[in-house]
Amino acid sequence: MKKNFARLFIAALVLVPIALLPQNPAQTPPYSGQAELSKVEEWVFSQGAVESIAAEIAAILGLGSDRLPVRVKSFRTSDGVSHTFAVSTNPSQKGIVLSALKTIEDKMKIYSVGTAWLTDRSGILHQTIRVDASGARVVSNTSRAAEFKDTKAFFVKKLEAASPTTSSSSSPGISATAAGGKEETK
Repeated sequence: MKKNFARLFIAALVLVPIALLPQNPAQTPPYSGQAELSKVEEWVFSQGAVESIAAEIAAILGLGSDRLPVRVKSFRTSDGVSHTFAVSTNPSQKGIVLSALKTIEDKMKIYSVGTAWLTDRSGILHQTIRVDASGARVVSNTSRAAEFKDTKAFFVKKLEAASPTTSSSSSPGISATAAGGKEETK
């Protein structure tokens, strides 16, 4: 009797989580911007340059008080703004830092002006900082949310340009690889 009760108890423990699964709402896939941001993270982590984020910026973002080791992809646009995607390589300080900074050369000093954001691979904005000649300071996330969205889109486009096989287009057709070297579209 004791053996049967133990088996029944173990069977109940195994079946309860299985029985609860259908009651949980289905996981909704992240919107495309979120999914694509994780792909950008993987791309930058595998191919980005090894650098570090200044201790002051890392501290303001809540990522410690030392320089933060990162992998970086950076692109300067025609207006002089450097768009940077940095992925932390420190396992205890996970995070992605996006920035759009322009370097200003004044008579007496060189400094950057712009915005930096701390996010994660889901694309959720955690912290926004504004950088200018007087230093860096935390600002509200909503104050630069549109710029953050544009910066994320910038890097998604860079990823798509770097890997043309990863396309979000929904046009029908067969890839060159699948068609044995010929591309067919309808």
